[in-house]
Amino acid sequence: MRKRRTFKLGAMAMTLMLLLSACAAGGPGTSTDTGTKGTTGSTDTGGDAPAGKVSISYWTPFSGGDGEFMTQMIEKFNSENQEIHVEQLANPAGDYYTKLQTAIASDQAPDLMVLHSSRMPQFVPSGFVTPLDDMAAEAQIDWGEFNPTILESTVYEDKHYSIPLDTHAIVMYYNKEYLKKAGVLGEDGKPIYDKSPEGFTEFLTKIKDAVPADVAPLAQPEVRIDSYWMFWGFYNQLKDGGKFYTADGKAELNNPQALQALEYVNSLYKSGLIPPKVNDAVKLFQDKRAAVLITGVWSTGAFESIDGLDFGVVPMPQIYDQPATWGDSHTLALPKHGKEDPAKQKAALTFAKWLADNGELWAKAGHIPSVTKVLESQAFKDMPYRSDYAQSADFVKYWPRNEKQGQINDNIIKEFEKMMAGKQDAKTTLEKANAVIDKTSGK
Repeated sequence: MRKRRTFKLGAMAMTLMLLLSACAAGGPGTSTDTGTKGTTGSTDTGGDAPAGKVSISYWTPFSGGDGEFMTQMIEKFNSENQEIHVEQLANPAGDYYTKLQTAIASDQAPDLMVLHSSRMPQFVPSGFVTPLDDMAAEAQIDWGEFNPTILESTVYEDKHYSIPLDTHAIVMYYNKEYLKKAGVLGEDGKPIYDKSPEGFTEFLTKIKDAVPADVAPLAQPEVRIDSYWMFWGFYNQLKDGGKFYTADGKAELNNPQALQALEYVNSLYKSGLIPPKVNDAVKLFQDKRAAVLITGVWSTGAFESIDGLDFGVVPMPQIYDQPATWGDSHTLALPKHGKEDPAKQKAALTFAKWLADNGELWAKAGHIPSVTKVLESQAFKDMPYRSDYAQSADFVKYWPRNEKQGQINDNIIKEFEKMMAGKQDAKTTLEKANAVIDKTSGK
């Protein structure tokens, strides 16, 4: 584990590579009637702090449904809490982390920030994040209340660096009408397939044979990150799968398990079970032109709003030895300041804990809450769909911890796109991916 370096203003010069994250994609966040415009391309919500309240600034990258639900949660907290007032600055996701890094390095950081688990390797070793253990007790934070798999993504060298809010994993959506027509929908409304590569291929083939020619058995884009997510999930389902780096940080992705998983993903494209030239797979499913879609939980809210779309959702298909899926988490962290304000830190943690404890409100956006008691609450159980995939939190697999993982992923995706275009096979793709990893990481 890399040792935590001293926080320095000169770190502003460090380049921060952006990791693709569909859940945070899009433009500025959603404003409220009381909000005022902040910096260019950002939205400031929360209004002026009433006299006597501790005011804290809170930066998020949320837009769309995520932005709306977060704003509602902030407004609810502000109306109920007598001592703390939260002011949100929702930056465009595309440059959120660049702005955040610059703000921390120039000692103009907010009091609380949203930090994806996948981003922590870029922030924690640089000294940009305040460890929470010394303050957790005073803020009544009990780490035992969180899902251990999600919580582990926020722990470095046995120190807690953020409060996890959720996990957002990829899951499988399906059109019940098409699956019923193909004879692969059970009486319980769940898909029927054998848990093996052959079984899942047979499942999709039956769908292909039963639905109209313009309906995709499985909708996945042939560009961008989606197939990489799917590969990562299948790869981690294999015994001894999931290796990415050796102990000394060199590439280890070119191995038999990775090849097995990638050849399977490629077979879905080559066979036409994933049709060619799919760009917007989510819209295809919304338009009832796809029977199955593997994408993130953040699509649940959008699909609920489509009239006449009779759909279901289950965890990522298990076709190998153990359940696994790709995922990331929104976490809540305290940025480093040149001089800390204990009152603001305590207020920020109080608010962060409130967000996590009220995760059923955040689950409306489709995310899986991090707090176990929220998952067990009647309010969460009464929500449609969410309980059907909530177990994904127990077997979500995060990207490896590397400060350049975002750039490495971007470069690997380019190799995946060549494979999906038929320009190279899976074996060549992994060989080139391995070379990309070492070149990008400087090994």
